[in-house]
Amino acid sequence: MLNPAPTDLTGKVALVTGAVGGIGASAVAHFAELGAVVYATDIAESFEGNATYRAFNLLDDEGLDACQDWIAEIKPDILFNNAAIFDMGSVLDADLAQYDRLFGVNVRAFYAVMQATAKAMVDAGKPGSIINLASQAGHRGEALVAHYCATKAAVISYTQSAALALAPHKIRVNAISPGVIDTPMWKEVDALFAKFEGKPLGQKKREVGEAVPLGYMGAPDDVARAAVFLASDQSAYMTAQTIGVDGGNVLR
Repeated sequence: MLNPAPTDLTGKVALVTGAVGGIGASAVAHFAELGAVVYATDIAESFEGNATYRAFNLLDDEGLDACQDWIAEIKPDILFNNAAIFDMGSVLDADLAQYDRLFGVNVRAFYAVMQATAKAMVDAGKPGSIINLASQAGHRGEALVAHYCATKAAVISYTQSAALALAPHKIRVNAISPGVIDTPMWKEVDALFAKFEGKPLGQKKREVGEAVPLGYMGAPDDVARAAVFLASDQSAYMTAQTIGVDGGNVLR
C-alpha cells in the first residue's frame, strides 16, 4: 500500500520575505491554507493576508539587523526567501549604483536572511526547509539584465553551498527558478524593455509569453505550489536542487 507523504503544514512556522505582491503573497496564502503559522515581511508599511507582518528595509543595515533579530524570535521551520528587486542595463549601462542596489537586496540581504534562519533552526535543534527564489535569469546571461542575472546565479550557488553545510542538521535548502511570471512587477519590467528596446508598452510582455514553450506566462500560484512541495514532506529527500517553474524556457 502506498504511504504518500503529506503536504499538510499544520504546526509549522513559515516565513515569507517579499510578501506583499505576486509570488510572495501567493506563497503566504498557500502556506496558511495548509495550516502553517505564517510570518511575512516586505518593505511596504501595510499588508493584506493571513500572516503576522513586519516591514523592513533590507537595503538598510538597521532594517536588516532588525529582520535577523525577528527571525531569531519566531524560529521558522520554513523560509521562502523571496525578496528581490529588478533593474536593467547592459554592461555599458549598468553602473555601480545599480550593482549596489541589486546585490544589496538580491544577494546580501538574501544571504543574511538565509543565515539567520539557518541559525535559528540549528539553535532550536529541529529540521527545516529553506526555499530560495532564483530565476531563469540565473542560468544564463542576458544582454540587458547583467546585474540581475548575476544576482540570481549567486542565489543558485549559495543554495547549493548552504544545502551541503546544513545537511548534517537535517535542514534542506532548495531553490525555485521561475520563468516569466505574470506578477505586478511585470509592469515595471515591460516599461524598462520599452525604454531599452524601443517597443510599445505591452509588446515585450506579450512576446515573452508567446515565446514560452507552453505558450503563456506563468502565474504566482504556479511558483507557490512548487514552494509548498519543497516546504512539505513531499520533498523530504531533496536538497541542493533548483526547480524550474518556467514553462520549458530553460532546459536543465
